Amino acid sequence: MKRYSVFAVAREALRYHQGWGRVWKKPEPKKKYEAIIIGAGGHGLATAYYLGKNHGLKNVAILEKGWLGGGNTGRNTTIIRSNYLQDASAAIYEKARSLYETMSQDLNYNVMFSPRGVMMLAQTQHEIRGYKRTAQANALQGVSTEFISPEKVKSLVPIINIDGPRYPVLGALWQSRGGTARHDAVAWGYARACSEMGMDIIQQCEVTGIRQKNGQVLGVETSKGSIDCEKLGIVVAGHTGVLADMAGFRMPVEAVALQALVSEPIKPCMDVVVMANTVHGYMSQSDKGEMVIGGGADGYNNYTQRGSFHHVEETVRALIETFPIISRLKMLRWWGGIVDMTGDRSPILSKTPVKNIFINCGWGTGGFKAIPGSGWAMAELIAKGHSSLTEEFRLNRFKEGQFIDESVAAGVAH
Repeated sequence: MKRYSVFAVAREALRYHQGWGRVWKKPEPKKKYEAIIIGAGGHGLATAYYLGKNHGLKNVAILEKGWLGGGNTGRNTTIIRSNYLQDASAAIYEKARSLYETMSQDLNYNVMFSPRGVMMLAQTQHEIRGYKRTAQANALQGVSTEFISPEKVKSLVPIINIDGPRYPVLGALWQSRGGTARHDAVAWGYARACSEMGMDIIQQCEVTGIRQKNGQVLGVETSKGSIDCEKLGIVVAGHTGVLADMAGFRMPVEAVALQALVSEPIKPCMDVVVMANTVHGYMSQSDKGEMVIGGGADGYNNYTQRGSFHHVEETVRALIETFPIISRLKMLRWWGGIVDMTGDRSPILSKTPVKNIFINCGWGTGGFKAIPGSGWAMAELIAKGHSSLTEEFRLNRFKEGQFIDESVAAGVAH
């Protein structure tokens, strides 16, 4: 596989770009692998990549019932931040944020990481107290954040209305090294690197059953035949419950839709990410000029990958008060993704009741920001049987009452 560089681009330009090869291979499944990862989204691909890079485990298959990156990885709003309250959350999200900073170089693939900064607006006295508490916790965790004044908010985001009639801006929790990345590029970069290591990415391959004997996994049944494995990772977001049921256990997660939209492109007017949790909306501007807009998840369980008018109306109406400039924009695209939610709004990265089956789920509406950290930790768990980053995210915490409550720090959970 060719290495991307300015010299390679110039060379191929002279050849009318006829020399570029396939970015990742399209193999047929083998009879057996050391490890199978179900789910070729960002988390699944990152898990496979770090299994190979960090642990030398390369006889790996990544199975995807649809197309690579076609689930939540291709249906999100690309926000990256690590300003969480609980120590376990801050550790894994900060690991992810730091890996994003060097990802393009590590993968030799431009993921367009943009550390433009993320702010979470405080529009009530309760939010001021909550965000100051988070800033102090972040200082102890080694995560760089600060609580800033309304004037500082206005200087960073000139288009914002800080004197809103219902919810004036009273300050914000600011993480200058947060930002965004290109969601498709993250998946494609990991896929290219996995394929280069000799791993098999098998698309259009639905898992229909999980085989086990004496409480230990043996392999999977798929639409392309039976495949044996020594270890199995389930990384399927909103479909976690379906796969867990195949393995004979239940998961404390529920699936709901999360909707988002982008406006028509406009001239650059906002170069940070703003989250307004009181009015339940958030917004950033893409490199193409579109205003990327979203809010909270649907209030009922569903597997819908499309939007609903009342939800978009609620989100846009709330944001217009804080950003009057967007009131006359036209909507360009609108979509929904299926997210998996736990009771404490924190993920599950854990062993399961079946030996050598590992599960990664429960990221809710904030999974994109965690992709590299999640993959790093999950790979360590699969390869070694333990990881300091996953210890507190174990499945049994719900039986033990050891919750990792991020319902406040998650805000609108993005």
